Amino acid sequence: MGLGLKLPTIYNVQLVAIIATLGGALFGFDISSMSAIVVTDQYLTYFNNPHGIIQGAIGSALAAGSVVGSAIAGPLSDKIGRRDSIFFACFFWLIGTSVQVACKNYGQLIAGRVLNGFTVGITSSQVPVYLAEIAKAEKRGSLVIIQQLAIEFGILIMYFIGYGCASIEGTASFRTAWGIQFIPCFFLMIGLPFLPRSPRWLAKVGRDQEAIAVLANIQADGNVDDPRVVAEWEEIVTVMNAEREAGKGWRKFVKNGMWKRTMAGMTVQAWQQLAGANVIVYYLTYIAQMAGLTGNVAMVTSGIQYAVFIIFTGVMWLFIDKTGRRTLLVYGALGMAFCHFVVGGVMGAHHDNVPEGVGGNANIVISVHKGAPANTVILFSYLLIVVYALTLAPVCWIYAAEVWSLGTRATGMSMAAMSNWVFNFALGMFTPPAFVNITWKLFIIFGVLCVTAAVWFWLFYPETCGKTLEEIEILFGDQGPKPWKTKKGESRLTAEIEAVKARKTVEHEIEVHEHEKV
Repeated sequence: MGLGLKLPTIYNVQLVAIIATLGGALFGFDISSMSAIVVTDQYLTYFNNPHGIIQGAIGSALAAGSVVGSAIAGPLSDKIGRRDSIFFACFFWLIGTSVQVACKNYGQLIAGRVLNGFTVGITSSQVPVYLAEIAKAEKRGSLVIIQQLAIEFGILIMYFIGYGCASIEGTASFRTAWGIQFIPCFFLMIGLPFLPRSPRWLAKVGRDQEAIAVLANIQADGNVDDPRVVAEWEEIVTVMNAEREAGKGWRKFVKNGMWKRTMAGMTVQAWQQLAGANVIVYYLTYIAQMAGLTGNVAMVTSGIQYAVFIIFTGVMWLFIDKTGRRTLLVYGALGMAFCHFVVGGVMGAHHDNVPEGVGGNANIVISVHKGAPANTVILFSYLLIVVYALTLAPVCWIYAAEVWSLGTRATGMSMAAMSNWVFNFALGMFTPPAFVNITWKLFIIFGVLCVTAAVWFWLFYPETCGKTLEEIEILFGDQGPKPWKTKKGESRLTAEIEAVKARKTVEHEIEVHEHEKV
């Protein structure tokens, strides 16, 4: 990492992905470091029962920092590289976690979460870029989805750590839970120096020999003459030269059809938030209490949700590159809409108002009738998470990492992540007051937004599954097909590999013929 030390490099892409996606685990840890804590007596007593806009500010502080982090992530990544920008971000995580552990009021807690958010803004945008740039086209989805799995494992592990820490008396309860956030960052910082740099970033900055060597080590066990390596390198160079002619500055995000890709990358991340699943992820403890579940039962019920999240994302990991991105986005949004409508409808038809707050929690002002209504709310909250885990949760990150050109990828992905975090922040501020002011109608709003998202996906997003990053250039070009007429696979890289093989065969025959002449 710039210290003059020559460390061994890991080229197994699965292992590389596992190490890199510890950046996702940071995100997951920070999410559930609050989820399990916000309903504990220790937290409510020490911070004077924060609710409404104050709890919204605490919850959305991570997103506020992430907006800033994602805004600088692109230029930083283009300057020092994908890998090193992730390493740089880790220092802010260490500082932010220290502030949270030592905080004396909610203002300091917010400040610490903003600093952690700065880290998450960089890692959430650049880890998918890094993984997309080292992966084979036919395996890119399954590699990038490891990022989503890391987020979910981070959520699950930290949630039950927080649940366990809830039994500790006094402020040591939440301080211990928050202090454990140092651990994944420590392992990430140890592992990063052993990872290769992105071959596409190396090509972008003129380090061609290093780029070819990395590409060969990842794709063909170090054989730089392998037809696949030759074909992919030629495609990278061709696209890179075309992009250099396209100009610099903000215009490269709108010229020559790039506006379509900018729109797709930013809106897919916005829709992931507007679909409303994170209301369930962040606040299922509130929904469980509305449904009459209290104490350990409510906590465990909420924790099971995170296990369900991991299981179904793991299932999708096996099939993500066999199923089109468009299919998962459209049907996922419609499935989530149905779940939102059921939860909101049942809550609206079967509840009692509790102005003083359920269990004294001022954020929860309705109680769902016990029996079938309460069970239905919990069941469809779980079902919504299942649909989300199979579709929008992984696919929105994969799609956003795929749509950019080489010259715009780092900054473009940071713009996409910034879009995600702006809406995350807005919803984080909106949700706790919404639970108080519009209660069940919140879920109806998200249901309508999910239907709108499905229509948007069908109209504007071409299929990218199975295409090389360079081929995706064509899909978004002026001569590209209509999005609803695109299909997965059909990569031209296979044909280019065969062309390289044929060319090498001809060259070999010419060499043999010339040798025989001599």
